[in-house]
Amino acid sequence: MKITKTQSLANRAHIVETASELFRERGYDGVGVAELMATAGFTQGGFYKHFGSKADLMAEAAENSLAKSLTSTCDLDLPGFVNLYVSRDHRDGRGVGCTMAALCGDAARQSNELKATFADGLESTLAALEEKYLKGLDTMGQDVRAKMINLLAHAIGAVMLSRACPDDSSLADEILETCRAEIIASLPLSEKNSL
Repeated sequence: MKITKTQSLANRAHIVETASELFRERGYDGVGVAELMATAGFTQGGFYKHFGSKADLMAEAAENSLAKSLTSTCDLDLPGFVNLYVSRDHRDGRGVGCTMAALCGDAARQSNELKATFADGLESTLAALEEKYLKGLDTMGQDVRAKMINLLAHAIGAVMLSRACPDDSSLADEILETCRAEIIASLPLSEKNSL
């Protein structure tokens, strides 16, 4: 039975979404094509009707999940973003959390195409954070981009370090609490007052 173009596009989107979650949970090397397709409800043979290679799917899944992460935080101010990002809920929600916190280490060992996808996602995230920072502030003479690179690196690093600890470790929580407090303390006074 031949499927319509619309159904084919919907199937592809479902595979990308499934892959995005599995990759964030277990890393790129922790998920094979056969398992991924079975989890999505399709046969392994159908994979190559949609993608040229696993690397192609990895790049598309990263692009998709990076855009979703950005959209999910667009209504938050900086303190709200930090409180959501550097939290136990985010730390424990690997499959639904930020792609950068879940896969930056893996992406560093992948193709330049995948690294470029991460760089584009990082640029978009930095631009969104800069916009949040600039809202209502007098920033004459400040290097806002440098501040947002520091904030984002600090937040991602906190989540990654916390995830490297055993789930029930007090150190995992201490890392999040300490980093969250330090990031919030580094925000301009007007941002902290919105807490």
